[in-house]
Amino acid sequence: MSLKMPAPDQHVIARRAEIAAALRAIVPGEGVIEDPDGLRPYESDGLTAYRQPPLLVVLPETTQQVSRILAWCHAEGVKVVPRGSGTSLSGGALPLADAVLLGLGKFKRVIDIDYEDRIAIVQPGVTNLAITQAVEDRGFYYAPDPSSQIACSIGGNVAENSGGVHCLKYGLTTNNVLGVELVLMDGEIVRLGGRQLDPAGLDLLGVVVGSEGLLGVVTEVTVRILPKPQTARALLIGFSTVEGAGQCVADVIAEGIIPAGMEMMDKPAIHAAEAFVQVGYPLDVEALLIVELDGPAAECDHLIGEVERIANENGAVSCRISQDEGERMAFWAGRKAAFPAVGRLAPDYYCMDGTIPRRRLPEVLQRMRQLSDHYGLGVANVFHAGDGNLHPLILYDANKEGELDRAEAFGNDILRLCVEVGGVLTGEHGVGVEKRDLMPEMYSEIDLAHQQRVKCAFDPDLLLNPGKVFPTLHRCAELGRMHVHHGQLPFPDLPRF
Repeated sequence: MSLKMPAPDQHVIARRAEIAAALRAIVPGEGVIEDPDGLRPYESDGLTAYRQPPLLVVLPETTQQVSRILAWCHAEGVKVVPRGSGTSLSGGALPLADAVLLGLGKFKRVIDIDYEDRIAIVQPGVTNLAITQAVEDRGFYYAPDPSSQIACSIGGNVAENSGGVHCLKYGLTTNNVLGVELVLMDGEIVRLGGRQLDPAGLDLLGVVVGSEGLLGVVTEVTVRILPKPQTARALLIGFSTVEGAGQCVADVIAEGIIPAGMEMMDKPAIHAAEAFVQVGYPLDVEALLIVELDGPAAECDHLIGEVERIANENGAVSCRISQDEGERMAFWAGRKAAFPAVGRLAPDYYCMDGTIPRRRLPEVLQRMRQLSDHYGLGVANVFHAGDGNLHPLILYDANKEGELDRAEAFGNDILRLCVEVGGVLTGEHGVGVEKRDLMPEMYSEIDLAHQQRVKCAFDPDLLLNPGKVFPTLHRCAELGRMHVHHGQLPFPDLPRF
């Protein structure tokens, strides 16, 4: 698969030894990797269809080291690609041949936990699940829970605004991050937000969360922790049609019920998950909903009855209600393992990410089946049904000529369909390189120019993670002239932070 990226700067590549020596002066010992075997683990992220070794890798351990690295690269005009755990599924951490890859895997300390204020301060290399593990003995947890939570880092979650199965009720990463320490490309260290819920001034924190490493390098994160609910119970509901399950999702929300989580799998995903974890999923249904209610016991009991009624009205053919914590966790085990489980269905799969209005779910699922027939490739659907975030898994074999290209074309048509019905290109995986060239499907040239002005305010020399998100990256000086050309007033210069 070909991917258009900025042409590498051969002058920078020729300076590789000089760059390595300068970075070793900042991060001594084994903090700089430049041998081919050492670089190989960093040549891709979770979007493994794209691979490219970086110029070299640097692994700092302190914020001051990150600051000095970025300041040196800024002064020398060297590009930098930040990387957390490398679980991104959009190519957000794809290296560049002429860029330093800045790995934050050594930033893995829980700095402080304040149960009275209900916050935890952690370094960006701490895994998502480790935050919950650090506070669960006091009855707290961190709400966003991506399927990769055992491996993905909180810094990467901030970069991509990651979600998870419990984000329907408790919000995405942006709703659970209170502050960050951020190192700008010139080495300046700034703090955005803090321990309070809603700080005064411009919402720069909201700009940074989901910015995909284009604006700065996060070296510390302050997150909300929540007390575990008094009761949590889940329903496992089977449907004879995918459309019935989709309509049930829309009807539950329309009734004013906001479950803690509401997930859906179609038949291929159900069979793969059950074979993988063997938790008793029904195999004679076309679609499966997992609906979790939490809160006071009386409220949960009432809402379970309401959800069961709505499911029956939409043609549910089976319904199990968890009777204890073990059974509830078993219901979720298959969903959490769905991505690796689908690996049993084909040699390769391409994991998509798009979001649609809930009411269009039945229609979109039907049209995806038509696209599956058109491209001759299977698809297993696993998604956050409650907020319309789809994760179709396109099945293919990269060893068969043309199948990878067909899988990519299939995925692009799914994303175009999401935009067509009023949705967006991404729900939580980000744009990266995967959706970069589809951005004009959703945004005009003027829209994209306005977005790029924000990058220019933080990174005027365009050295941080170039080649991601924007299909055409204009020099900062060009952006004012673009609006004059379109008959618009130039956008005023944004402040330098």
